[in-house]
Amino acid sequence: MLLSLLDLQLRRYASDLIFGDEVKGRNVNHKDAGEDWTPSRGRLGRSTNNFAQGDDGGRRGGDDGLDLGRSPSRQAHVNSSCASSSGPDTSACLDPTSKRRRVGRPHEAAFLPTPPSGSLAASSPSCSAHCVLVRFGRLALSGFASVEVGQGERGRLMGRVAVAVIVSLWVVPMSILVNRVVPEPFMDEIFHIPQAQQYCRGNFRSWDPMITTPPGLYYLSLAYVGILYPGMIFTRAISSFPDICSPAILRSVNGVLAMICSVLVYEIMTLLRPGVNDRNATACAVVLASYPLQWFFTFLYYTDAASLTMVLAMYLACLKKRYWISALLGSLSVIVRQTNIVWVLFAACTGIIDITLLSGKFHVKIADIDGPINEPSQLIRKKGKISSNLRRRKYNGAVDAGEIVRPTANIFSSEMPGLLDEIKAILSASWHMKWEILVHFVPFVMILVAFIAFIRWNGSIVLGAKDAHTVSPHFAQVMYFGLVSTLAMAPVHFSWGQAARISRSLWRNRPLSFLQVLIAICAGFLSVHFFSIAHPYLLADNRHYPFYLWRKVINAHWSMRYLLVPLYAYSWLSIFSVLGRYHKRIWIVAYFLATAAILVPAPLIEFRYYTVPFYLLMLHSNVTDNQSWFLMGFLYVVTNIFTMSMFLFRPFQWDHEPGIQRFIW
Repeated sequence: MLLSLLDLQLRRYASDLIFGDEVKGRNVNHKDAGEDWTPSRGRLGRSTNNFAQGDDGGRRGGDDGLDLGRSPSRQAHVNSSCASSSGPDTSACLDPTSKRRRVGRPHEAAFLPTPPSGSLAASSPSCSAHCVLVRFGRLALSGFASVEVGQGERGRLMGRVAVAVIVSLWVVPMSILVNRVVPEPFMDEIFHIPQAQQYCRGNFRSWDPMITTPPGLYYLSLAYVGILYPGMIFTRAISSFPDICSPAILRSVNGVLAMICSVLVYEIMTLLRPGVNDRNATACAVVLASYPLQWFFTFLYYTDAASLTMVLAMYLACLKKRYWISALLGSLSVIVRQTNIVWVLFAACTGIIDITLLSGKFHVKIADIDGPINEPSQLIRKKGKISSNLRRRKYNGAVDAGEIVRPTANIFSSEMPGLLDEIKAILSASWHMKWEILVHFVPFVMILVAFIAFIRWNGSIVLGAKDAHTVSPHFAQVMYFGLVSTLAMAPVHFSWGQAARISRSLWRNRPLSFLQVLIAICAGFLSVHFFSIAHPYLLADNRHYPFYLWRKVINAHWSMRYLLVPLYAYSWLSIFSVLGRYHKRIWIVAYFLATAAILVPAPLIEFRYYTVPFYLLMLHSNVTDNQSWFLMGFLYVVTNIFTMSMFLFRPFQWDHEPGIQRFIW
């Protein structure tokens, strides 16, 4: 009977310590030795490093960590019981909360009590059964938390594997189909594949003057085929190293990069949205992997997959505050595609914003204009408290939970701190942290200096075909990107809820918001009238879809380009509205300027140029609606089926040039 009562009491205490009375939905009063004890509302969650110093100089968990506190009466009872012990092992009756250890990673696991050494039976018999039960409960709690942390890590690992496996399920069969129907190089492959084959032969001095990008993709291909070479030699599939560099093998490089890229998307998403579970993060990463522009060029030997993968890897390292590694990956991304220098600078700006504005030392207050966003994936910092549970994602040291600030103010609000205020705060914080910033970001400065030296030596940004790729003020390109991106996120931007939200925000912040809209529309009219460029390639090459969009939509009538301006303006207003709920103005401006720096100098309308800024937009839009993700995935799948069917099964020929032509993005 006594053992049964002890077991029952142990279960009750362990339940209270693990779940707390908040989970039960009621207050449970335990009666022991004639005293009442209401357990604290303890939760298992990631520690956010917000700790207060106790009177005794020890560290105790903050409000957002694990609360293992007792009521004063309960604490006095335990202390008196332990103080009366006369046995040799009185350390077992010490308050377990005075000795804490961290379980798992530094900023994920809660602070848990260190299990006392020795056997529980060695405790002094004068220590009350209540004290022993508390010790048992805390030991059980420590084991429970360790299991939870292990399960969280296992879930993340399984999420990565699941994303890679799901992406491979279409990469492998579609690659086989494309190589069977289109075995010879097509479009830009007629330049890239022969150049890569020259590198496979060891001829590194050979260079096709029509290639505009650096040789980063060819070096990656050499590393890839070098890994495959021993196995293919062993199976006698090839007789020499150059034989392995066939079009099919070189195309498979992008297939592998596509799987790596999807895993990077999963990592960034779990980092930016710590509340998302494994299943949703996996589904979102798979949907983004099926984005039509990225999906289509996965099966051809283009630089897009390698460029996006390198940029995302650089950005992930920057979010984790591993700035030197981020700079190294950024230099590799520039070697793949030189325009990625803009994203290198953007990553550096993001890192500086994280160090200064979000460090907590120089906090810029964000007014709550639209009200709090009641989504579980957001961490809303209120009075230094962040509530979470153990299954939520950790930040891997990237952005400490205590540093996360999720603005809920609208971008159109005049009540928000102005952009100049944020710039002033950054400059002030940068001056106080100048040595830390210099140490972290000097590699980015070195990359910028090297790139400027390259431009001076080369005489242009592009390596080859300089006459066809001259820098031009193509401001209309920014308008096209806004419309294409919002159409790709149509369930988010073209919904009644989003339109109503923008309308309410504009009306609430009138007349300033009306002035902003007027300026945006005027800028759109000026862009399409004076800075809309029709490149000769766009007008002559009917293999690209932009050729038909230009002829059938934009240039269908002289007034059509002007009628589309309000749609362009709405697209960017919607983008700013979505980003403005989660980011500071300075970050939004940095993103807009980086996107413009990529697109404005490009005279040719190429939807492939939109891929990197679109991915960053999607990752930072914090779309949590499963229905929107499902609709976007359905839209992408339908588009992919259409474009790949047209590419493979609807070939045509030109009268003035022999060979088979195909439709392509």
